[in-house]
Amino acid sequence: MENSKYFIYWIGLSALLIAGSAAAFSVYGLAKLFSGAFLSVVIMAGSLELGKLVTASFLYRYWNMINWFQKVYMTIATIVLVFITSAGIFGYLSNAYQGATLEFEKQSTELLTIEERIEQLDEDKVFLKEELEVAISELPDNYITAKRKLREEYNPQITQLNQELLEFKTRRADLEIQLVSTGVDVGPAIYLARTFGTDIDTVVKFFIFILIFVFDPLAVMLVIAYNQALIDRNKQVRDDTSIIEKDASTPVEENNPNPYGDDDYATPIFDEEEVIEEPNEPLEENNPTPVEVKPPTAKGGIRIR
Repeated sequence: MENSKYFIYWIGLSALLIAGSAAAFSVYGLAKLFSGAFLSVVIMAGSLELGKLVTASFLYRYWNMINWFQKVYMTIATIVLVFITSAGIFGYLSNAYQGATLEFEKQSTELLTIEERIEQLDEDKVFLKEELEVAISELPDNYITAKRKLREEYNPQITQLNQELLEFKTRRADLEIQLVSTGVDVGPAIYLARTFGTDIDTVVKFFIFILIFVFDPLAVMLVIAYNQALIDRNKQVRDDTSIIEKDASTPVEENNPNPYGDDDYATPIFDEEEVIEEPNEPLEENNPTPVEVKPPTAKGGIRIR
């Protein structure tokens, strides 16, 4: 993928998505933290998020051109803004966790209260029965009417306790059913807490810290990587353009029958001994034009050719 012309766009898209989501979570988390000025905090945090990414890009592009004060201050500012963004993300995720577990914790607390009330009613019921037995045992055996009156006095109280116990046990059963359905949202956290032998809050905090450790720092590094890829691509385009312009401006010699160089087209070289001189007089067989032969003439008794 690194040699693909679309790889730079994948870097830019990844940087945009991660940086955008980190900024959104951070802005929302900070706004919930300072809920008294929600809109003002959203504007301030959003501006700082954009400035952080622009500052990181500026430092990478102009590091060798700026003075030491700009380098130190802008580097520290970027690191501090990364921590602020991470704190905002922590607030957002903590708020989401509390929203998911609020009903679960409410039902769990109510269930504990009901169980404590059931235990108290059981103790009261046992105490009334023991008190009734003691009161009956103190009466003589022939005091049957008195014993009956004692039972009639205690039975309504015991019956009322039994009725209350039945109502609380019914509510406990309903809450246990609701906890099963509500616990689906926090089921993984409960399972991890049981696995590591700790409470749910500790497990959730641990995973939130892991997320914020790689979230915003990765966004900043991807923005820097995108700038690096852009610079490298622009440099390559300039080099290719200069090569093309250099080839186009190179003059071609008119007398050179081979404009592509002497390697592709070589002129044959003959030795002096192998050079065959052509005769000065044209041969008849080589001359397609017939030569007119004049008849000899005689002058002074001498034939002249």
